[in-house]
Amino acid sequence: MEPTSISLKLLVFLAFGMAIPFTHAAGEAALELVATIPMPAVKGRIDHLAIDLKRHRLFVAALGNNTVEVLDLEHKQHEKSVSGFGEPQGVLYLPELDRLYVTNGSGDRVDIFDAESLAPIKRIEKLDDADNVRYGAAERKVIVGYGKGALHMLAAGSGESAGDIRLSGHPESFQLERNGARIFVNVPDTGQVAVIDRTKREVKSTWEVPGAQANFPMALDEAGRRLFVGARAPALMLVYDIDSGKAVAKVPIGGDTDDIFFDARRKRVYVICGEGRVDVLRQETADRYPHEASVKTAPRARTGLFVPEEGRLYVAAPAAGTGPAGILVYRAR
Repeated sequence: MEPTSISLKLLVFLAFGMAIPFTHAAGEAALELVATIPMPAVKGRIDHLAIDLKRHRLFVAALGNNTVEVLDLEHKQHEKSVSGFGEPQGVLYLPELDRLYVTNGSGDRVDIFDAESLAPIKRIEKLDDADNVRYGAAERKVIVGYGKGALHMLAAGSGESAGDIRLSGHPESFQLERNGARIFVNVPDTGQVAVIDRTKREVKSTWEVPGAQANFPMALDEAGRRLFVGARAPALMLVYDIDSGKAVAKVPIGGDTDDIFFDARRKRVYVICGEGRVDVLRQETADRYPHEASVKTAPRARTGLFVPEEGRLYVAAPAAGTGPAGILVYRAR
């Protein structure tokens, strides 16, 4: 083995040696660390992730590095770095069109790429602080949160503008109903969850975030009629009944959360916390979420992606000291 290979492996071990799962529940760990994929050239904050299941590739918005990193999941290695972005924040892969959408925070735009070649197709300008991005399959619209308060609609095929839905503040995470017309949007500037009718393109109601502020991440259990909202001050997960709009539960979580995911198969909620852990909450009933486990990750690792088709949770760990940035891969058990 080459000395450089040994050095890299040592750096990875030192950087992620603390990323060993432990659980407060009896029995096996809820999440098992199965791989660490280093990104040695990536510096600074890492934002959101997307996956191309067909090609076994993970796309990583390396915001502080102004790049999108492409990882080969089959061989568990870094494949490519794509440069030229201005603080990439959100990434969306659409398999039906084989396109990758990247939102740029300081670049004030959305870039569209051919996902196979990663060749640029189109650039949509004048979207200041372009942030989270989602896909509305029913209407074939890519939806981008941006600016001081709006969701911008793009025709998925052409990338042409299809109008705005105005909000009271900058939108953070948002989720779309698949069997309904609503979009639920975190608006931390006003301490609310905005509920949008996307057919009429207007806000129909707003829900307060009782006893908490800085509501950034969100996940939806549409079948169970529950919405999960992460708050940072204090560190809580609020659970809403999406039919009544009432907060039915508040659960203490780790600090600095930026991503939440619902695992419908295992009836769990995964809360990725920047203080260096993933909290695993068990959905005992629609209104009860006892703490099942905590899994240590790495400092400032607060974003990730849960892929239900694989039963994998990917957690983005920024570079720390001499240790490289990387993606921690967990298997849900």
